[in-house]
Amino acid sequence: MFILLLLNGYKQTESYLKHKPVILSMNSLENTGKKEEQLPIPPEVKAKFDALKEKLNKFSTIITKDHKEIIGVALLPPNKLQVDEQLPKAEQEKIKEAINILVLVDLTDRKDWFEVREEIVKSATKKAKELDQNFLPLVMDMYDLREQCFDAKFEILDTIAVSAIIYDPKDTLAALKISQVHQKMVLKRFEKYIVSYVGAGSLFRGEKSNDIDVYLIVDDTDVKKMSRAELKDKLGAIIRSLGYDASKETGVQKAFHVQTYILTDFWDAVKDANPVIFTLLRDGVPLYDRGVFMPWKLLLKMGRIKPSPEAIDMFMDTGERLVQRTRGKLLSVMGEDLYYAILNPAQAALMLYGIAPPTPKETIQLMEEIFVKKEKLLEMKYVNILDKVRKYYKGIEHGTVKEVAGKEIDDFLKDAEDYLARIKKLFEQIQARRDKESVEEMANTSLNVVEDALKANNIEAKTKDQVIPLFKKHLIEKKILSEKVLETLNLIIKTKTEYAKKKMSSPELEKVRREARVFVKSMIEYVQRKRGYEFDRAKIRFKHGEKYGEAIMLEKTIFLITDIDAEEKEITKASLKDDGSLGPVEKSNLETLEKALSEMPIPKKVFIKEKIFEDLRKLFGKDIEILVNY
Repeated sequence: MFILLLLNGYKQTESYLKHKPVILSMNSLENTGKKEEQLPIPPEVKAKFDALKEKLNKFSTIITKDHKEIIGVALLPPNKLQVDEQLPKAEQEKIKEAINILVLVDLTDRKDWFEVREEIVKSATKKAKELDQNFLPLVMDMYDLREQCFDAKFEILDTIAVSAIIYDPKDTLAALKISQVHQKMVLKRFEKYIVSYVGAGSLFRGEKSNDIDVYLIVDDTDVKKMSRAELKDKLGAIIRSLGYDASKETGVQKAFHVQTYILTDFWDAVKDANPVIFTLLRDGVPLYDRGVFMPWKLLLKMGRIKPSPEAIDMFMDTGERLVQRTRGKLLSVMGEDLYYAILNPAQAALMLYGIAPPTPKETIQLMEEIFVKKEKLLEMKYVNILDKVRKYYKGIEHGTVKEVAGKEIDDFLKDAEDYLARIKKLFEQIQARRDKESVEEMANTSLNVVEDALKANNIEAKTKDQVIPLFKKHLIEKKILSEKVLETLNLIIKTKTEYAKKKMSSPELEKVRREARVFVKSMIEYVQRKRGYEFDRAKIRFKHGEKYGEAIMLEKTIFLITDIDAEEKEITKASLKDDGSLGPVEKSNLETLEKALSEMPIPKKVFIKEKIFEDLRKLFGKDIEILVNY
């Protein structure tokens, strides 16, 4: 439909696009008649379309043959950019009536990217005019496309979403099209909850791949009516189903993988240095962002997220790489590179110790106070090397150092290499201390969450020694939880013993630590779901007038919500007597209710006695109705 309207005039096309979104492909007209919504094509229009399609394919073939850097060509909607009103009217109309063609290039590995881009622009413009005077190519680099997304300028993505793809060997345009269509579907349903929609993987780096990966971050900080685990399950399932719809609507054949994170889990993953999340932050491209993803991305780039093994590795790698580069640099370059080669590993060591990356001046002071004086892990001579290089760097920066002798460069390089070797050893010393402290905490935390799971099933362990046998008997053997869960728990407990005997290396410990984090998280989610089910059994839903209320019955207390649909909920509470009657009703609030739900025991069986009905009638009127199976 878009192509037909394009041939008949761009003004009709814009009007159509405002009322009905369309998904385009160059094969869309060849399947005419297969869908009920498609209109019959007049012969003269079909002839115009075939001629246009032939020209576009010819343009694509010529331009991609001459320039291997081109990774995509697409027919765009009419030009919606503001036209310079100072131009002659004829020129303005010509621009408005132009047939826009996107030429997407990848110049990531080209040092002469500017010259190559200019050459492609000139070549594309020339070839386009030779084929059709109305052809107007727009050359865009993948770098520019990503930068626009980083700056929250997503208009080009909306344009690509309604484009007709002509040439797309790496499926880059297809990835952008399906992602943008899926994003619009998701935002239409859940805009209140979606804080970031991020494209990742090789396709968004301009590389060939077999699948398309996108990640959504969902805000769960304001969820009141369900647990976070329930929100994650329900919302994630709907969002993935919309991914299937987007695949069908766009006709993109690539596997489309949608991963959903709730905001609290995402933040935990950042703090735990989860490699998947750090890769996402480093390589991901935001296709929609409400100011959440980009600040984290920039913080990672700055090394401000700690403790981060990835950031630490990055700092160390930077140091060694810059030392090598320093050998052939001029004074200014050598001074700066050598300075950061020594400074960054020092900051990394402080991060590993548990301190946020300090300023350069503070780094020298903290290295001396913590590693030399307090922990006695480092010799003072290495702090002096850092101080000497910083003073040298400042001398270059302030113009007091204007030249450097070859012997001085050799001395600096020798000191830097000696310094980096010693800092590596310091890392090992710090890591050994951290490992020792964390093993005990890991085992205790795991046993505590298992104990919580037992309590959720009304099973009490009198001593710590009873926790695992009771867990095995009541939750594993009864098939409530899998054998794999018990295996992980036993591995965590065994690790504590093995590490104490020095029979476990740091990499092996880190692997167990990752499994422990997954174990603890899964057990917490199990307890949340279990308590959520019990909460539902302790609720009485009722109707009074046009409002729906709710009574939540705990062991000795009942909470009453007058209108569950109200934005500002009126909550009261009363004591629950043995005969079912209510004590004096007093005002309460949501915070008190949530605290009670987490601390007060829930009755195993809920009996609704006549006295409760009588008191509810007094409070909410004689027309009150109790709802069942709601």
